[in-house]
Amino acid sequence: MALSLSFIAKSLGGIIMKTSITQIERRFDISSSVAGLIDGSFEIGNLLVIVFVSYFGSKLHRPRIIGIGCIVMGTGSILTALPHFFMGYYRFSKEITNPSLNSTSSLSTCLINQPLLLDRTSPDIVGNDCVKESGSYMWIYVLMGNLLRGIGETPIGPLGVSYIDDFAKDGHSSFYVGSLNAIAMIGPAIGFFLGSQFAKLYVDIGYVDLSSVHITPKDSRWVGAWWLGFLVAGLFAIVSSIPFFFLPKNLNEPQIERKVSISSQASKTNKEMKLRSKSTNYEQTVTGNIFCTVIFFTGFLKSLKSILTTPLYIIFVGITLFSFSSFIGGITYIFKFIEQQFGQSTADANFWIGLLSMPTLSSGFLIGGYIIKKFKLSVVGIAKLSFFSFLLAFILQTFYFLLICETKSVAGLTLTYDGKTPVASHKNVPLSYCNSDCNCDETQWEPLCGENGITYVSPCLAGCKSSSSKKTKMPKVFYNCSCVDITGFQNRNNSAHLGECPRSDHCVKNFYLYLALTALVTLSSGLGSTPTIMLIFKNVQPELKSLALGFHSLTIRSLGGILAPIYFGALIDRACLKWSISNCGKQGTCRIYDNKLFANYFLGITLTLKISSIILFIIFLFIMMKKYQRKDTKTSEKKEKVVIEANLEPLNNNGHFISSAGEDDETSI
Repeated sequence: MALSLSFIAKSLGGIIMKTSITQIERRFDISSSVAGLIDGSFEIGNLLVIVFVSYFGSKLHRPRIIGIGCIVMGTGSILTALPHFFMGYYRFSKEITNPSLNSTSSLSTCLINQPLLLDRTSPDIVGNDCVKESGSYMWIYVLMGNLLRGIGETPIGPLGVSYIDDFAKDGHSSFYVGSLNAIAMIGPAIGFFLGSQFAKLYVDIGYVDLSSVHITPKDSRWVGAWWLGFLVAGLFAIVSSIPFFFLPKNLNEPQIERKVSISSQASKTNKEMKLRSKSTNYEQTVTGNIFCTVIFFTGFLKSLKSILTTPLYIIFVGITLFSFSSFIGGITYIFKFIEQQFGQSTADANFWIGLLSMPTLSSGFLIGGYIIKKFKLSVVGIAKLSFFSFLLAFILQTFYFLLICETKSVAGLTLTYDGKTPVASHKNVPLSYCNSDCNCDETQWEPLCGENGITYVSPCLAGCKSSSSKKTKMPKVFYNCSCVDITGFQNRNNSAHLGECPRSDHCVKNFYLYLALTALVTLSSGLGSTPTIMLIFKNVQPELKSLALGFHSLTIRSLGGILAPIYFGALIDRACLKWSISNCGKQGTCRIYDNKLFANYFLGITLTLKISSIILFIIFLFIMMKKYQRKDTKTSEKKEKVVIEANLEPLNNNGHFISSAGEDDETSI
């Protein structure tokens, strides 16, 4: 029960981070690559202490170590949320300096032949804003909190599983571990649900008048109450630690057979130690310890060399590294991908991914295990099942390219400011006749949708001269927008309303096709993931299984878990069309992306890693089939030889068989 709670807490914290990473990026005004570094800090914390925990943890009071780990994990989650309480209010618009004035009346319009407003350009104001914006560096505390969460999570898995294995009856430990992993799936389910609900709440809920917030959850500047999820996960982790402090170091009723063997071995060991202690002096003991240490490291290096010179093992590490990197990078930015491609809110993206991934992934695990058991697959059969499952998932993922939506038509980024001509580059687009006299701040991002279906960067750059607002939460409407030209109409009162233009109906249809395709990909991936660990065990010597598994975990977590979110984020940043610019002139987070470029980078790197994994898998299968075919041939030859020798009867002088005594001729023959 105690371990079940800790496993739920562990998976809950991980999913909360994944569902919040886009909002953290916006709240702290950072790029996707920096957000990827924050996400990867969990693995850094885990790797910092995993060796010490694995070695020393087994010699200490394991339940208490796990309990302390849960407290540290919970503290890390709470530390991640703390910057929210010290940063002040979230400002989604540059012109807004007072939360009480956070209203649509502060939006700028076209001021023909008038100088820029003082509160936008004054060096004194800029200097003060720079001091205030220094709080954006508080993302470092989020990174430290996630790193601390990784440190605290470390002992839960290895020490918890070993504790169960030591004191469970023979044949029951596998059932308990399987039950733990099944129960742990409750964590992601809760995490996706909470992530979706909290993303609908405005980040400063309870502190500002929500009627003054004119952006919606589908706005690229919207930040939900991301910090609430970390508080819930942190408190739950701390509560889950309590039972561990009441568990004994060793259970009172271990397995009877194991008790006898352990007690007899312990008594024998104690006698030997007493005799040895009496017959040796201090200098000899020190010398012996040094000698044992040398022997230990020599043996360790030999064992490490043994697994590193096993071709099948090294190839399989490469397979899982590419596959794991693809998965980690994909799950980190899939929410951003759905938002940008299909115009969905963060809350909707969290909801749909959670709703689809959990049942399909679990079903894949169960079906994979059932197939292996039902057909009694050999190790080659298991490898083939895994390969064809991954291959099917790869083929299905290639169809994602058919569902890419067009990049939005944005005046000043993809079109000229008058909205008539496409531009070759989104950088340094010159002003048009309709807004050149408006004295606009070109770094501003206050998007509005014109009647012509084109999105404009700001009311000023759309050439809007007047506006009207309602006391409700309805979007503000701007009039006399000279850049909003409606072909075929002579109405000079062209209007636009706040917010980006919505996606086309065709793009919405593609979103539901994307969800259906994702369900199939997840099911296929789960089907092939079941036997992967078994392939490690089958290709190394039995006594090297633990070392092989540890090196495998170290490799994929350091090169995949840490690096993948960073280089995925760096590639995604290259698809940005409009960056936020702080009052200090510093580049912040991306406001809008080139859809096609975003999809090509995101899907391209995902599938490149997958195809690399598949190529290695083909080589792996070829070598494995050759190896086990040779083994089967030798085994059959030995069996045939044994059968022939067993049936050979002694020959007489004429070369005929001599019948055995007491046997008739038919039996002898």
